[in-house]
Amino acid sequence: MALFRREKYIPKGGPWGGDGGRGGDIIFQVDPHVNTLSLFRRKKDFKSENGIDGAKKLQKGRDGSDLVVSVPQGTVIYDENKNVLFDLTALGQREVIARGGNGGLGNWHFKSSVNRTPLKATSGWNGDEKILFLELKLIADAGIIGLPNSGKSTLINALTRANVKTADYPFTTLEPNLGVLHVSDFVPGPLGDIVLADIPGLIEGASEGKGLGHDFLRHIERTRILVHLIDGTAVFAGGAVKDYKVIQNELEKWSPMLVKKPQIVVVNKCDVTEVHEAEKKIKEEFKKIGVGVLFISAVAHIGLKELVEKLVSEITSEKESHSSEKVPQVKKTYTIENLPNKRIVFRTKVLPESETVQGDSL
Repeated sequence: MALFRREKYIPKGGPWGGDGGRGGDIIFQVDPHVNTLSLFRRKKDFKSENGIDGAKKLQKGRDGSDLVVSVPQGTVIYDENKNVLFDLTALGQREVIARGGNGGLGNWHFKSSVNRTPLKATSGWNGDEKILFLELKLIADAGIIGLPNSGKSTLINALTRANVKTADYPFTTLEPNLGVLHVSDFVPGPLGDIVLADIPGLIEGASEGKGLGHDFLRHIERTRILVHLIDGTAVFAGGAVKDYKVIQNELEKWSPMLVKKPQIVVVNKCDVTEVHEAEKKIKEEFKKIGVGVLFISAVAHIGLKELVEKLVSEITSEKESHSSEKVPQVKKTYTIENLPNKRIVFRTKVLPESETVQGDSL
């Protein structure tokens, strides 16, 4: 502000205008109590608080308050060019999405020996204004994948305390479901809990958007290992190996990194007489392509102990193999130099199915 000191007995008080406060930042914070990006479907613009103007007596204006936005764990933030800015994977992680502007300078900054009464004062510099895209990728230790009606929801109900809807028709599950497997309920071991994700039924052409396609293929990128569940009765309708190859092909089309993830191939419904009698034949078919299989019945709780033991072994091995690796933080830093005021506007978009970013596991 361009103000001057005017007091009795101080005829030449000089410049007295204070600086303006800076604008608040917009911060994204991972909140364990937030599970979806539904907030961003209802609200598109986010603004932090403006800084307050300076006052006389060289009083600096108050800085604007930061705006903290809660997001679920696994949120990926892209810029308009679909470049990854932040990958929010850790609980409590905080990232400054947009920085507030700087406050203006009072006229006392511009006094000099030749300019005793500066009339110059500056207004503030604007903060960041961005259009961002948000995508949620669930984080789980193991993802259960397979064709529709292979028994994925029944399996996650049998292994965890989740109460997932099950029915005798395709695409019963329309949203990914998470469940916590308490390992001690099945086998003793060093691993306490395992987070399982029931990935809704994939079909041939899922990588091109067919079925539930893009909506859920991206969630598989976040899992440590995959449990590929196969309907045992498929051996009578073209072969279990054929169904296995269909899903493997879709995973590779989506991202070659997915087929490199450790997989446990499980044939379900072994309580069905025909499946039990064909067990040897199914094992031989998978042996020809170099794949070992487990036989279970999610409904009758047959073979679940062996499956949990295999899960513990694979997840422990995977964790140990990555324990020494340093995960790079993908960030892009923005400065506020020469950026114009004290307010920032932040617009968000939730990635529609047609714009889902494909690529390697992040």
